[in-house]
Amino acid sequence: MTSTRANNIQIAYETFGSPSQPAILLIAGLGCQLIHWSEKLCQYLADQRYYVIRFDNRDSGLSHHFDEMGVPDIPDTLKALLTGNEVTPPYTIEDMAEDAVGLLDVLNIQQAHICGMSMGGMIAQTLAIMHPSRVLSLISIYSTTGNPALPPPSQEAFELLSAPLPRERDAYIQKTINDYRIIAGSGLPFDEDFHKNMVTRATERSFCPQGVARQIVAILTQSNRKPALATMRRPALIIHGDEDPLVPIEAGRDTAVAIPAAKFLVIKKMGHELPKMDKNWLNILEAMTDHLHKTNKLNI
Repeated sequence: MTSTRANNIQIAYETFGSPSQPAILLIAGLGCQLIHWSEKLCQYLADQRYYVIRFDNRDSGLSHHFDEMGVPDIPDTLKALLTGNEVTPPYTIEDMAEDAVGLLDVLNIQQAHICGMSMGGMIAQTLAIMHPSRVLSLISIYSTTGNPALPPPSQEAFELLSAPLPRERDAYIQKTINDYRIIAGSGLPFDEDFHKNMVTRATERSFCPQGVARQIVAILTQSNRKPALATMRRPALIIHGDEDPLVPIEAGRDTAVAIPAAKFLVIKKMGHELPKMDKNWLNILEAMTDHLHKTNKLNI
């Protein structure tokens, strides 16, 4: 793991493969760290001759934590937004996209394939809008355009987002495992050992529930990217599970409709699930590598 100064903050990152190969930047979701893009997944992409970069978003892992900005009250934020009041977030999805571009600058990468899951997909879409010349292609996995007309999360998933985050480590671990269970699809048995090991490893690496709260506010106050995505001229692959209760499949479809000539892949009976080398994610990786290879041929 390496740390560098990018966009005026400290960013932790790791790379796989040769920098002489086309780069793919992996952007993690809400509260996730670079380790949520598993080493097996990253090595698989590196073996396909890509230079893989995974990193900790701001307020996650070993990147900069914005504790000086305080801890937002999520229920109060939701109430304010639902009543039409303006909310000023500690930072925005656009700020997080600039972090990613700053990391590319440090690594002297002029163009990269940009891949994000969930909140990471929001960041990836924003990067593609703000810096189109830096993007070889976009891969957006169970994410959204930010279109306010889209269906909200299910009631149970909404309650996960609005519930207070435990400050005690063991309680936080248990809540997170339970959350993953609720948002998983029915296609595969829920792997409790995998999730417990991942959540425990992540909290041992960095425990920052207050950072998750700040990221949630960035998500809640995101802009509607759908009109801007219509101007995108890069290849795009949009992937979504049809049983996602947190970001309903309509959000993935909305993204695919917005981007000209985007390909939309639906994973049957998949919810909002962590990358794992199981059947669902092997299908996703196959689609990703096919998309990457085709895009590279177009750029030759």
